[in-house]
Amino acid sequence: MARAEQAPASTVVEVRSYNLKPGTRAQFQRLFEQEALPLLRRSKVDVVAYGPSQHDQDSWFLMRGFPGIAKRQQSEDAFYGSEEWIKGPRAKILAGIDTYATIVIAVDEATLRGLRQSGGTAMKNAVAELTALNEDYIHSVQHSDVKRFG
Repeated sequence: MARAEQAPASTVVEVRSYNLKPGTRAQFQRLFEQEALPLLRRSKVDVVAYGPSQHDQDSWFLMRGFPGIAKRQQSEDAFYGSEEWIKGPRAKILAGIDTYATIVIAVDEATLRGLRQSGGTAMKNAVAELTALNEDYIHSVQHSDVKRFG
C-alpha cells in the first residue's frame, strides 16, 4: 500500500502578532481567508492557525510551521518575493496593518498538534457554533418561543 506524500514535519513555529488599524479586523480576516490563505496554501506554507486575538478588537495572529530556521527563511523569501504576492493581496494586506511582531519557537509534534486544534478551524467552528446559538436565542426571545427555552 502506498503512503500519501506528507509535508515535512514542522519543528519551528513562527507566531506573528498583528496590530491592525482600528475597526478593520473583520475586513482583514476576510481578505486573509479569501486571498492570502489560498496563496499561502498554493505556496505550500504550513498555516498552523490564524485569527482574531482574544485580548482586544484590533489584534490578529498568524502561526506558520517550518521544518527549521533555514527553511523558514527560504520559504518566506520565496513567498514574499513572488509575483503572485506582490501583484496580488500584498498592498491590501499591508494597508490594514499598523505594526507586527514575530517570534519563532521550537516545537514538538504534540505541541504542534495542540496549536492546530486550538486555532484555525477548531476556533472558527466554536465561534460559528456560539454565533448560531446566540442567533437562535435572539429569535426565540423575539418570537416568544417558550417551548425553545424548555
